[in-house]
Amino acid sequence: MSEKITKDMKNNMEKGQLQNLTRQQLKELEEKKKTGWQKALDWLIMILPFACGLAAMLEYWMIPNGSPNDAPYTYVWFLVVLMGAYLVYFVYSAAKKAGGDKTVLDMLRYRAPLLSALFLLLAGYDYLTLKAGILTQPFVPCMNYIINIAWIDRARLIECTLHTLRLLFLGYFIGVALGLVTGITCGYSEKVRYWVNPVIKFLGPIPTSTWIPIVMVVATSLFKGAVFIIALGSWFAVTVASMTGISNVDKDFFEAARTLGASSRQLVFRVAIPHAMPSILQGCTQAMSSACVAIMIAEMMGVKAGLGWYMNWAKSWAAYDKMFAALFVICFIFTVVTKALDLIKRKVLRWQNGVVK
Repeated sequence: MSEKITKDMKNNMEKGQLQNLTRQQLKELEEKKKTGWQKALDWLIMILPFACGLAAMLEYWMIPNGSPNDAPYTYVWFLVVLMGAYLVYFVYSAAKKAGGDKTVLDMLRYRAPLLSALFLLLAGYDYLTLKAGILTQPFVPCMNYIINIAWIDRARLIECTLHTLRLLFLGYFIGVALGLVTGITCGYSEKVRYWVNPVIKFLGPIPTSTWIPIVMVVATSLFKGAVFIIALGSWFAVTVASMTGISNVDKDFFEAARTLGASSRQLVFRVAIPHAMPSILQGCTQAMSSACVAIMIAEMMGVKAGLGWYMNWAKSWAAYDKMFAALFVICFIFTVVTKALDLIKRKVLRWQNGVVK
């Protein structure tokens, strides 16, 4: 009898442990054990970015230049920094693996082919521009030209970057705040949705760029007009996503909460918003994409500062290396902003990847 009780207790403990496992731990339990060849292939793929980075360096030094190339060491140092950053990532992942955490190493294994392709892409771009001249300079400058001019003109680039970020986040947060209020109210209240929904359907199909000529004439300042354009696009994306997410919440949740004595405020903030959070965050991501497009158009057409203005100014002076430098800065900024939003989304929605109940 005691053996049966002990066995039942052991089974219950195992079930409890399984319920507290994360999805990552369950995935590791379900994975088949890798063979020696598969493990060797994984390590080979993770080492591949070093080989591709070395190949990019050899391509830069060994193949003769087809056009003049001043201050040639800048691009080499750029490649060294990239390879050094990957080396730190590699060592950190290996250390975490030795400590029993495979998550970082698995992420490194996942990203290694993309990083390898990045080095090969840099080598191919350098060959097409500086070496073979297939992409004619100075209209399409090589990476060494771009990095050099970015460093020389760094003060103006930083100033324009700060102006773009200020304009971007000001318009974005205003649009998101208003969109949350509008979307949540319309999603929860059918009476409000009856009056607001036609306005959303009327303004929604109009592209953001259509408003720019009108706003630039009506607005008291170009900066305020650009803020309005960015906020408008962000407002629409967040409003639609929030309204859709709250409208799709199961009505049984509201009925159960009312039965337990929940107030109208609790129904909104404890039931509706948490269940609609995936849709709301997706709308925030779409709003950032809309804001990025709107800010570039606004800066190129009217605002007298920012990276979009810098690109337009550089093009007018045929300074194509400066134009490409600003383009790469724009790509880097928007990539970082998108990554930050993704991290926030994972943090807020950690229950989706958290403990399995």
